[in-house]
Amino acid sequence: MNEVSIILAIGLIFTLIALAMTLWNLRYYRRSDAQWRPGAGAVPFISVCVPARNEATNIEACVRSILANDWPNIEVLVYDDQSTDATPQILARLIESDARVRTVESRPLPEGWNGKQHACWRMAQAAAGEWMTFTDADVRFAPDCLRRALGSATVLNAGLVSAFPRQIMGTVGEALAIPMIFFILLSYLPFAKMRGTTDVSASAGCGQFLCIRRDAYAASGGHDGFKDSMHDGIKLPRAVRRAGFTTDVFDGTDVLSCRMYTGLGQTWRGFAKNAYEGLGSLGLLIFITVVHLLAHVTPWVLLALAAAARATDFVPLARLDVLASPLAMALALACVVLQIFHRIVLARRHAQPLWIALVHPVGIVMMTLIQWHSLYLHLTGKRAWRGRTLGPSGVASVGGITRAGS
Repeated sequence: MNEVSIILAIGLIFTLIALAMTLWNLRYYRRSDAQWRPGAGAVPFISVCVPARNEATNIEACVRSILANDWPNIEVLVYDDQSTDATPQILARLIESDARVRTVESRPLPEGWNGKQHACWRMAQAAAGEWMTFTDADVRFAPDCLRRALGSATVLNAGLVSAFPRQIMGTVGEALAIPMIFFILLSYLPFAKMRGTTDVSASAGCGQFLCIRRDAYAASGGHDGFKDSMHDGIKLPRAVRRAGFTTDVFDGTDVLSCRMYTGLGQTWRGFAKNAYEGLGSLGLLIFITVVHLLAHVTPWVLLALAAAARATDFVPLARLDVLASPLAMALALACVVLQIFHRIVLARRHAQPLWIALVHPVGIVMMTLIQWHSLYLHLTGKRAWRGRTLGPSGVASVGGITRAGS
């Protein structure tokens, strides 16, 4: 066995581990069938909190989808975070048309705060609900979403439940990057450990939908505990687990939908703002980079080179024993076939286009580059989103004017 065959054999082992972990995790990561059915007089009040900064194209559809839920005790809180578009006027119209909608008074961003975390913190202080659901303005709720979320929380005895919505993707750039969320989540996080323990390292969540019981929120310290973060989907479940409560996630494909980003540029910037923060360490980033390039890119490249070598006289690699080795080609082919199967399973489960399975290594390379770009932004204090740049000291620059937070 030559060196390339050894590399491919190692890649095949990592491929099998990721596939096995995904298939095992899908036993736990399921759509919620546990619809909460309250007894007489026992219906919890739910406050749904929506931070909004220049969300004129989204806020009305989001709020109306929440109000259409078949949950009797509900309020919708919106924090207009200094919007400069038509968001305030739309909110005024929504408040006038439905008494369940109200805004929380906007305040200047305090020093050291990220904009979204401050908005959520302010809404949490004003919320009346026994349960609070933090969501984004680009998320749309199905009518039974809240009933099934609380059903999951009750069955799982969780202080916090999160859900990953169906991701709507309108461009190739979005389709290459966004499904990688599910690939990484299900390939590397042991859901059995997440569900069976309160280990902080086994927590998971999605900032697009975080449903938390008030006592768990208070005990965890809420958004104040990670005020400068851009990754509430990871930080809030970890804080809740540190406080001794359990957290869980369910597949929200059939009850939530979201067009997270529009186009390649926005997708890249959106992931780069917190991709490194989600990993949390340089060592883990290096490890994942090596594993991904070794197991999920190299086999595809070798097969492509071998095919080109056999199809043309202009590829000198045709004469190399490496590409002629039946063992090396068999190992590379096994990796590619298993990875295509892996991505098809995920695509079918999450209502994603099947063709993304055939460009798996492109998505891997794109996400790897985004993660390293995110590290660069993190180290240089240039992480930015919606016109705010969070520096290493927690000081943000907005439109050229230095101010606190982000």
